[in-house]
Amino acid sequence: MASPILRDELSCSICMKIYTEPVTLRCGHNFCRGCIAGVLDSEKKCKVYSCPDCRAEFKDRPELCKNIVLSNIIDCLRCLEPKTAIFCTYCIRSPVPAVKTCLFCEASLCEDHLTVHSKSSEHVLCDPTTNLENRKCSVHRKILEYYCTQDSTCICVTYCVAGPHRGHQVMSLAEASEIKKKKLGDVLKLFTSMREKAKISIQSLERRRKEVKEKAGETRERVQSLFTDLRRRLNLLERRALDVLVRQELKVSSSAQDLIHHLEVQKDELSMKMSHLEELCNMTDPLTVLQDEEASRDTGGNTEAYDVGDINNHQISLLLHTGLSDLLADTNVWIHILKPEDFLLDVETASNNITLSEDLKGMSYSHADHNRPDTAERFDRYHALSMRVFSSGQHYWVVEIGTSRYLRLGVCYPSTCRKGYVNIGDDNKSWCLYRNDLYKLFSIHDDKATQLPYDVSSDRIGIYLNYESGQLSFYELSDPIRHLTTLNATFTEPLHAAFQLEHDGYIRVISGE
Repeated sequence: MASPILRDELSCSICMKIYTEPVTLRCGHNFCRGCIAGVLDSEKKCKVYSCPDCRAEFKDRPELCKNIVLSNIIDCLRCLEPKTAIFCTYCIRSPVPAVKTCLFCEASLCEDHLTVHSKSSEHVLCDPTTNLENRKCSVHRKILEYYCTQDSTCICVTYCVAGPHRGHQVMSLAEASEIKKKKLGDVLKLFTSMREKAKISIQSLERRRKEVKEKAGETRERVQSLFTDLRRRLNLLERRALDVLVRQELKVSSSAQDLIHHLEVQKDELSMKMSHLEELCNMTDPLTVLQDEEASRDTGGNTEAYDVGDINNHQISLLLHTGLSDLLADTNVWIHILKPEDFLLDVETASNNITLSEDLKGMSYSHADHNRPDTAERFDRYHALSMRVFSSGQHYWVVEIGTSRYLRLGVCYPSTCRKGYVNIGDDNKSWCLYRNDLYKLFSIHDDKATQLPYDVSSDRIGIYLNYESGQLSFYELSDPIRHLTTLNATFTEPLHAAFQLEHDGYIRVISGE
């Protein structure tokens, strides 16, 4: 039995009882899960939660973390506490533990009194108990000795011959108990098998979680390493471009400075000559003016325009283009970068109620009939396939859908059914993402639909196909990009990109750059 001090330490300060499902708050205090949950519920309107012991406040509702150590201690103490003993009814001088209870006599018997007890059939013995009321008929106050199989209830002997159970098939409690034990044994085997399967599934999921964690770590390191290298190389490319710019600036500036100096000298010489000419023009002596040969030889100097050059942006652009192209090429080797595939829609597969754009990139629903030839390749309604087929590798394309409803995007084998009222995803030869008139999303294959918990707000859907891995993934090209769903399969035939549009709206394939 736990000591009073230990019991106090193991008691909840809210209900004052031994902890039931003990949980811990962030402040370190422990409570019964039900007790503290009730307190936190009452504080919900105040939007401020607090600990009943230390009054520590929490802006958000605190998470209730199970205290495993405390829970194990309480379980151990409960196992150690002795169960209430049942004593012999006839040993009045000193209590002697009972070994059996007689339901007829309503008395408990020790070993000695059991040996002299009546052995008649009406004296039914059971394990020691004080709860005798549930072993007697509430109407006749007789011992429950039989089991009514029709009503699935225990009855006394009187009910066997009279009352509502008369004429029903009955059996002894022991016989009924054995039958039920057999059924319970079968259920136990089923539960054991289910538990083993659950155990195996848990182990598999744990392994998968570990694998994903390791893969995420490796990818994280690759991405971080990639961007570290990109930043280094971009900084280097920036310095190279700026160095070219500085050299060009210095060259132009130096040329301009030399010409400025030359022109300054020329300007000073011209100023002096102009002064001399002005003096000659002001002289009254004709002989002096005519004999000045130097003034006659001056022509005013060179008046040509000077070109010192300019900044060559084309050289810098070429440097940047070459450097960025090399950098992107190296990046694509490190991590596979997806670019939208460039393919066209096949008019030979397009239904007569589908209009294709001139560039064969877009399709829309048409209320008019295009009267195209009825060939084996053509769908009867609503569809068009890509000209290109994918039989290996990784591929990615982007589809613009706008607000279109009743559309399906996916892939299919060339052998998929094309005649009659067919849909992509209805057979085992096609896989798709489907949006209905309520803007609900579904992934569909072999006529099995799985509803997705969200719609798309962006008007563009990215579709990724990994043929060897058997993966078809759909992404909403929002900010950030959101993964919608992935369909897994083992592809055994080449695949077409498949499109279906049943009402007004359009679908357009976005070309790769």
